[in-house]
Amino acid sequence: MLDNFPRGTICIEDLEIGMIRYLRKEVTDRDIEMFAEVSTDRNPVHLDDEYARDTIFEGRIAHGMLTAGLISAVIGEQLPGHGTVYLGQSLKFMAPVRPGDVVYAEVKVTAIDHARRRVTLETHCAVGDTVVLKGEALVLAPSRKFD
Repeated sequence: MLDNFPRGTICIEDLEIGMIRYLRKEVTDRDIEMFAEVSTDRNPVHLDDEYARDTIFEGRIAHGMLTAGLISAVIGEQLPGHGTVYLGQSLKFMAPVRPGDVVYAEVKVTAIDHARRRVTLETHCAVGDTVVLKGEALVLAPSRKFD
């Protein structure tokens, strides 16, 4: 996994509008198999080459929520990081992710409510120049005053 900053915590007192963190990860067959095992989503479009060839995707694809999980990794590990609590996430899936694709997952601070410790984050994932997922997250950020 390649990302732009070390893991840890950025407290709400240190957040700024426009801050960005990201990671890049190749989605492997093993990732897809493990996600199917954990989630119990064994849809053959994810696991069966022959079945998936006859779908609109013309081949196997990763679970959408596996891709969305990369957004969660950036939020939970980098921005704001450790101690962050997810309050909500909207997602729009734009294109499939296939085994072997390198996904770029990015999170950007768009609003900060210091009084309520709420941070709004613009989120997206891309494979090359193709946006495969976009959305917005609302999180409760860690604070030096309360944690």
